[in-house]
Amino acid sequence: MTTSIAELEQSLHNERILILDFGSQVTQLIARRVRESGVYCEIWPYTASSEKIKNFAPKGVILSGGPASVCEADAPRIPNEIFAMNIPILGICYGQQAMCQQLGGKVESADYREFGRAHVEITEDCALCRGVWARGEREQVWMSHGDRVTAIPPGFKVVGVSEGAPYAIIADEGRRLYGVQFHPEVVHTPHGAALLKNFTHNVAGCHGNWTMAGFRDLEIERIREQVGNKRVICALSGGVDSAVAAVLIHRAIGEQLTCIFVDHGMLRAGEVDEVVKTFTERFNIPLIKRDASDLFLNALKDVRDPEIKRKTIGRLFIEVFEQEASKLGGADFLAQGTLYPDVIESISVTGGPSVTIKSHHNVGGLPERMKMKLVEPLRELFKDEVRALGRELDIPENIVGRHPFPGPGLAIRILGTIDREKLELLRRIDTIFLEEIRNANLYDAIWQAFAVLLPVRTVGVMGDGRTYDQACALRAVTSTDGMTADVFPFDMSFLTRVANRIVNEVKGINRVTYDITSKPPGTIEWE
Repeated sequence: MTTSIAELEQSLHNERILILDFGSQVTQLIARRVRESGVYCEIWPYTASSEKIKNFAPKGVILSGGPASVCEADAPRIPNEIFAMNIPILGICYGQQAMCQQLGGKVESADYREFGRAHVEITEDCALCRGVWARGEREQVWMSHGDRVTAIPPGFKVVGVSEGAPYAIIADEGRRLYGVQFHPEVVHTPHGAALLKNFTHNVAGCHGNWTMAGFRDLEIERIREQVGNKRVICALSGGVDSAVAAVLIHRAIGEQLTCIFVDHGMLRAGEVDEVVKTFTERFNIPLIKRDASDLFLNALKDVRDPEIKRKTIGRLFIEVFEQEASKLGGADFLAQGTLYPDVIESISVTGGPSVTIKSHHNVGGLPERMKMKLVEPLRELFKDEVRALGRELDIPENIVGRHPFPGPGLAIRILGTIDREKLELLRRIDTIFLEEIRNANLYDAIWQAFAVLLPVRTVGVMGDGRTYDQACALRAVTSTDGMTADVFPFDMSFLTRVANRIVNEVKGINRVTYDITSKPPGTIEWE
């Protein structure tokens, strides 16, 4: 018996958490942690209407942090109706402060501020901490606040204190209201994910029904209902998002889908053949491949600025894509790999959904003359969930497990102007770096690794001759979320081996450096 869309949606979304965003740079991490525990959640701006919130019917609400001060007259406020809904509420950082102030407590600007690692001493038991932190324990957390709570509202008790926050954890067990001054969503609070799971499961009563297998089945039915017997075209970039979107849509509607793969000449070594082989041979998906490398490289010949590179590639990508789409005689739908972070950003920044071809190539937007409706099957998902969905769809690990490579291919990994010689040089460097990472069984331990060709030449001596060749930089970081990252701690023997191979095997390179820059919270891409 076929399961209806309504039944599938009920099984996945009947238990959901609402996250109200007050502008924190790590709000998305709250949602990531909630989803990881098997609970569906959404992020909405704190200005969401009370009616909309009530219709969403959340089993609990999490209030994010934010940059504002509740001491200011025009500070963002929590919708008062939320407190009347008789559901659990967890306030984080600014969310805790706003909750305290609106319920009768007091918040003041503090002379002693806390930014970075701190330690909280657990002074009392409560449902939020039970089974995670016990009374008397001292736990590491991540603080980021200037203001602090100086008096808690009636009905609350103190659960945890830190050196700079006398009310680091507070709880009103009767009303199921909780507040923490620190950020449990970041990895720098080691037991923060367990704390959030306590809130969603033990306090809010969720059971963890959100699964990728369930999402796959639901989205296939949604696509069939939306598309009917019409045609869909999809721009393949070789990245994870467009690949998963294409395979999912093909699973739903078969040969009604045609993929267009624009080769702009700036992909990694072997990537073009890998994409074509995977989608034509493994999945038998109709695919049009267009080699437009001459067009792109001629347009980028004298361009140095990375943002102009992006915009140039985006504009040309749309033009080439449109040319190939017109040869098909038109289509009714355009598929794109919009992810949930894109949806959040478009709502919070512009007030409405953005209409762009979502690929690593394109930042230019979809021309109005391409009168097609959008199919966005991944718009509920974060990046790690897209990978999980790809595995549910049996997409090869070399596609779904590939390191993210932000930006339009190698374009912004060559500092300065671009030409075929530099591209080939960078491909050879990048290939050696990734080969050695795989040989050392480190690929899956690293979130992102790549090489950068620097716009400088250095003097060196190789054998008995003097050289004046280019330098390159290597970069590798660890991350669980893509929002924050730390440098990967290669040992010197590894770096020495990689550098020796590059200098010996890549003619034109005589110096290799390793970039140890970490990625701070809120940074979206490496440049």
